[in-house]
Parts: sequence; C-alpha cells; structure tokens
Amino acid sequence: MNKYELVVVLSAQIEDDQRAAALEKVQNYVTRYGGVIENVDDWGKKRLAYEIQKQKEAFYYVVNFEAAPDVPAKAEDRIRLMESVLRFLIVKKEA
Repeated sequence: MNKYELVVVLSAQIEDDQRAAALEKVQNYVTRYGGVIENVDDWGKKRLAYEIQKQKEAFYYVVNFEAAPDVPAKAEDRIRLMESVLRFLIVKKEA
C-alpha cells in the first residue's frame, strides 16, 4: 500500500451542504476501490491564482490516504466527472 495526497478544489458557488456532499463523494470514490482515508484537511476558501470557469475563489481540501497503486487512477476517472470539482491532483508521497 502506497501513501497518496489528493488535493480537491471545489466551487465556491455551491451551498455548504452541497460542498459537504461533494467532499463525501470524493472520499467514497477513494474507499470504494480499497483506499483507506487517513486525514482530511480543510484549507477553507482561497483566492485562485487565475479564474477557473469564471470563478475567482474556491474551497480547498487535502485528503491523505493509503491505497494500492491502481486506486488513484480509478478514483481520478470518477472525480473528473463531478461538476462541483474545479481542479484536483493526486500525488504519491515519498516513503
């Protein structure tokens, strides 16, 4: 099992309950394929360096998890389709 870090940037135009549901959905995609979530860090609302879909601010979340090497690609395929996710990135942490 490898350690990964997932950074998710969610739209600031959605309501709090929708944002919580979107974050829960992202976590479910990780656990559905056998990943184990270690920590979820809420960075809050931040100003974007450049506009994305005509938005200047977004909510940032960092999800640390352990998973088999094939899990990140499977989770990425699902997260990519979510409308409330502006950007995301999964990186493997060094041991």
